[in-house]
Order: sequence, then C-alpha cells, then structure tokens
Amino acid sequence: MQLASLGFRTDVALRAAEGSEVTDRGGYLVIRSPGNPGFWWGNFLLLRAWPREGDGWRDRFAAEFPRAGHVAIGVDAAAAGGTLPAEFASLEPETSTVLTCAEIRAPGHVNTEAEIRPLTSDRDWRQSVELTLRCYGEQTAGDFQQLRSATRRRLTQAGRAAWFGAFDGGLLVAQLGICDAGGGLARYQDVETDPAARRRGLAGTLVWRAGRYAAEAFGAGRLVIVADPAEGAIRIYRACGFADMQSQFSFERASEG
Repeated sequence: MQLASLGFRTDVALRAAEGSEVTDRGGYLVIRSPGNPGFWWGNFLLLRAWPREGDGWRDRFAAEFPRAGHVAIGVDAAAAGGTLPAEFASLEPETSTVLTCAEIRAPGHVNTEAEIRPLTSDRDWRQSVELTLRCYGEQTAGDFQQLRSATRRRLTQAGRAAWFGAFDGGLLVAQLGICDAGGGLARYQDVETDPAARRRGLAGTLVWRAGRYAAEAFGAGRLVIVADPAEGAIRIYRACGFADMQSQFSFERASEG
C-alpha cells in the first residue's frame, strides 16, 4: 500500500498498528476506528488523487460512515492539484508541512531541569490526559481523549511506541509520542506543552530525546513529523535537524445537523 504522502503513509501505518481497519477501494482508502468513532482522523477517506468536480466524495464518505458526526477527507498528493470541486467548499482545508530528519540533533536550548522519561504508570497516563485538557483549555476528558490515551498506552506496551514526558516536581508539563511506522520510519505524535511551562526548551528537548530513542529502539533511519507551517513549533523541529519535505492536504468539518 504505497502512498506518495509520507505524512499519510505514516498516519495509516500507525492507525493500522493501533487496530484500525484499512480498506483499499481502489481510488481511495477507508480508515475506520470502530472503537473510537469520535476520532476524526481515525475515521476518514484517503483519496488516491486530487478531487475533481463530480467525483461525489461527500456522498462516498456518508456511505462509508453513515453515523459519523464529522467529515474527514485526506488527499494522497505531494502538491496541490488545482481548483477544488464545489462539494469541498464547506469543508475546512488544512495544509500541513511534513518534515523529515535522518540524524536528530540537540536543540539550541536543552532543558536540564525537568525529568525526561517515558510514561509508564497509571498516574503518568492520567496526567497525560490532564495535560492535553490544559493545552486545549478543556475541563473534562470526554470519550475521545480517554480512548486515545488507552490506545497510546496499548501501543507502548506492544513495543511499537513510547510516550515521553517532561516532569517538573512530579507534574507532567510536556509530552509527545514517538512511534514505529515500519520501513525504517518513526513518526512523532501529539507534541504538547502546558501553556504555563512554555519557552523553557521542553518541546525541543523531548523531540531530541525521543528521536535518539527511536534510532536505538526501532532502528529508525528517518524521523517524520507533521506540523502547522503557521505555528511556532515548526521552528523547534527545524532546530533539531528536521527539514521540510512535502505538504499534506486534508479537509474536515463537523457534519451538518
């Protein structure tokens, strides 16, 4: 199942490792996570080519996911393919940057004060969910966050991933995942820093430490991370040796009604 987009290639590999169903319909893939229907990018279509007028992708999404409360469609393309069809007008487009690195390096500011280590205990994983809520200004974890946390923990216990945290006095203040995507690739996931602990070099230090781990534990020869080109975090990744490689194109929205 060769994909042109390195971002989606690793996305699909990780969803499959987590237990999601991946079905090849020829012109598109269906990625389905029955255990977490609220996970938009665990339940999506991945088109093999840039969408054209009259393709009817919204109808196909509805047919594949008749009970979904969202629409999520990715395109396996390394570059934009021109004018989008009218049916995509109501979808929110997102163009991310796929960065890769063959040899990770320490960032300019290495944090030496926080304790950097993998998440292991029940308390660690509870703190992981609590940190995510603080990062997004939410008060209570819903089914989506709880199910994603449980999936991440299973992946680490299976040896396919590690979730690294930065702890300050026992409090988890930053975290990320590094996952074995197969074929010598390792993919970063969900880099998060507590708003009250930013500008301390925590994210860059975690990226560096996790990259070294991936080379040793997974035998990874290339690291992959996907970032919003407008967000400041992309500068942290470049400082650790990552370089822009491709763009990744996706379209989403909550379903009408």
